[in-house]
Amino acid sequence: MSDMLALTMGDPAGIGPEITVGAWRALHRQGPAFVVIGDPDILTRAGGQVRVVPDVAAARAAFADAIPVLPLSLAAPVTPGHPDSANAGAITGSIARAVCMALSGEVAGVVTNPISKVVLRRAGFPHPGHTEYLGELCDAPGREVMMLACPYLRVVPVTVHVALRRAIAELDTSGIIRATRTTHAALRRDFGIDAPRIAVAGLNPHAGEGGTMGTEERDIIIPAIEALRAEGMDITGPWPPDTMFTPTARARYDVAMCMYHDQGLIPLKTLDMAQGVNVTLGLPVIRTSPDHGTAFDIAGHGTADPSSLVAAMRMAAEMAVHRNRS
Repeated sequence: MSDMLALTMGDPAGIGPEITVGAWRALHRQGPAFVVIGDPDILTRAGGQVRVVPDVAAARAAFADAIPVLPLSLAAPVTPGHPDSANAGAITGSIARAVCMALSGEVAGVVTNPISKVVLRRAGFPHPGHTEYLGELCDAPGREVMMLACPYLRVVPVTVHVALRRAIAELDTSGIIRATRTTHAALRRDFGIDAPRIAVAGLNPHAGEGGTMGTEERDIIIPAIEALRAEGMDITGPWPPDTMFTPTARARYDVAMCMYHDQGLIPLKTLDMAQGVNVTLGLPVIRTSPDHGTAFDIAGHGTADPSSLVAAMRMAAEMAVHRNRS
């Protein structure tokens, strides 16, 4: 198994090229090493020292001196901050090739630069986001689970890229059980936590206050907790969402299972957006990503912070070490 990582291009009109250059500058001496699948000219324009390579072995040899790139052609010229859906095929093609390389063992994992769901959707992309597309590429649709992690907190939203009204309507006991089982297995396999401590958030204020502020805890969440506890998991809840992210509370669990997207992502990004990493659990390949988007408004200005991408690289490498030991 290679220890190289594959880095996707992301939307070339966003900050992906800048943070890729910044990540290489931070990592080229000590690693982890990565190879970019994308347009080499975009990285050169972003100030990178670039070397086109034919394969992963050549990328490994080049990494200390230049950003190794497996070239991929764009359909339209790129202007930073001005995305073009004509390049959607190249953006998704970069992801597909990276996943293929990971499945074959050419690379240890996949790290993805940010994409724009709106830009891709205009070109007919049918998926809500990266996570669901990765599930399809890995022939594991519906088994993918999104986790956000930083040094202070890990969160998993049970419902993800849907409107809040729809998220509440779709929340069910089986979905909580499925997401939690996947998370528990991944924490053991990829993070080296032998007995994960799992906290489950309530949906309503004060976790429903005994049914006076909502019945979802009683009817949906508690049955899931009881079923998972019967499987031997160290699982607690439902926790009142407004108090479960304090420093004292966070010390009592390894991951927080949240009922909808923003319930988990707001506290994590408030705590440490710079070191936040998006991780896809439940796949046969390792995948991480920065916890931010394309930032078209600052693309090309040279001000984008590569810290989250660097953290995503380091986390993917650490996960690969744990997975290879299991």
